[in-house]
Amino acid sequence: MSLHSHSHQRPRGSVQTVRGNIHNHHDPAGHMHHRQRSSTTRLMLWALLFTVIFAVTEAVVGFWANSLALISDSGHMVSDALSLGLGSFAVWIGNRPPSQRHSYGLQRAEVIAALLNGMLLLAVIAAIVYEAISRIQSPHAVNALPVIGVAILGMILNGVNGLMLSRMEKGLNTRAAMIHVAGDFLGSVAALVAGLVVWFTGWMPIDPILSLVVASLMLYTTLRILNEAVHVLMEGVPDSVSLQEVGDKLLAIEGVQSVHDLHIWTLASGMLALSAHLEISSLDNWSQVLERTLKMLLDEHDIEHVTLQPEVHERG
Repeated sequence: MSLHSHSHQRPRGSVQTVRGNIHNHHDPAGHMHHRQRSSTTRLMLWALLFTVIFAVTEAVVGFWANSLALISDSGHMVSDALSLGLGSFAVWIGNRPPSQRHSYGLQRAEVIAALLNGMLLLAVIAAIVYEAISRIQSPHAVNALPVIGVAILGMILNGVNGLMLSRMEKGLNTRAAMIHVAGDFLGSVAALVAGLVVWFTGWMPIDPILSLVVASLMLYTTLRILNEAVHVLMEGVPDSVSLQEVGDKLLAIEGVQSVHDLHIWTLASGMLALSAHLEISSLDNWSQVLERTLKMLLDEHDIEHVTLQPEVHERG
């Protein structure tokens, strides 16, 4: 038994080949997917509206109270607004049907949006770190009471936004938006803690120090999103499946003699694709092999976009 993920040297002899393009995607599922994406767009727009309103409020109060924790969180919320706007646009454009130019449609717009959002977050993190270091060296007086009030309001708002995002269609784009919102929630917590410390102790450096803590947490999650987005765009094997494991299971299917040119990749968030060449003993039982293969890939690995090429090696 052999499994090759790329090239395969076929044995000498006559090889009979029949190409089969199996796209196991039914209309009911397609309509449900479309409804989920429409709901995702609507929820993202509501989250965008709430985020913009609060970002302006937080920026005004932050400058008035001279709180970097609030100002940095406001800046992060502005990036959130851009993220949600970009994400909403990506979901909308991803609903466009396949065309002669883009046979899979434009669903990868969501992956590109996640990549751009990650780069945007890196810029925000760099700005927060720069300003925080400056304020640690030269502490500024902070008006604690308005910081506490706005921070509590921010925690409530980001909790609502997080709840809305959790109801959206799961995918890389939505996860990137969730990281923005989670970062905002942590920013509000940091601002609340900073306000309380300043209120009770008068120790001003706590404000920029907590901003650095939030920036560090944001950096970790942002790098993960960027890594995953690049992995998808590079046609990498999804982390949720093992190429070797899938190959072994294909090889274990009755009637399959060998597997080669096996490839698994992500079309868009939550949409896995597979292509492979299967050498079988006879074309007479191809329909049974095909049925068992599709069922295994869908039930065990959630792969429904499948292209298989059966090959029969006639031994002389």
